[in-house]
Amino acid sequence: MNDETAKLAERPLWPAVWKGLRRRCPNCGAGPMLKSYLQVRDTCTVCREELLHHRADDGPAYLTILIVGHLMAPLLHVAFVTWRPEPLVLFTIFAVGCVTLSLYLLPRLKGAMVAFQWARLMHGFGGDHS
Repeated sequence: MNDETAKLAERPLWPAVWKGLRRRCPNCGAGPMLKSYLQVRDTCTVCREELLHHRADDGPAYLTILIVGHLMAPLLHVAFVTWRPEPLVLFTIFAVGCVTLSLYLLPRLKGAMVAFQWARLMHGFGGDHS
């Protein structure tokens, strides 16, 4: 095992995932991972770590739906049983809540998924990406 392979093998998982949740580079934790709402940068602006080959695909969306559904469904039930609000009021409050929580979680979960792939040396595709 050469020095470069040994260095790549020493990527701790949970610190990288935590950095990804904060939308930071999984390597240095200082540079921003995303250059827009959901677009991953090709390289980190601070440490120049390559991020272009990591692909999250539908994973963050799936996790977002899973988390938002598991949080909001019980809250919807409790709110309905406890206060019996008008249906339109209940719909409006929970629609805004679901959309807001989804928009908040989606880029963070994408960052965590890219960081997970980085820590485990997983690449979404091989070769040229053009």
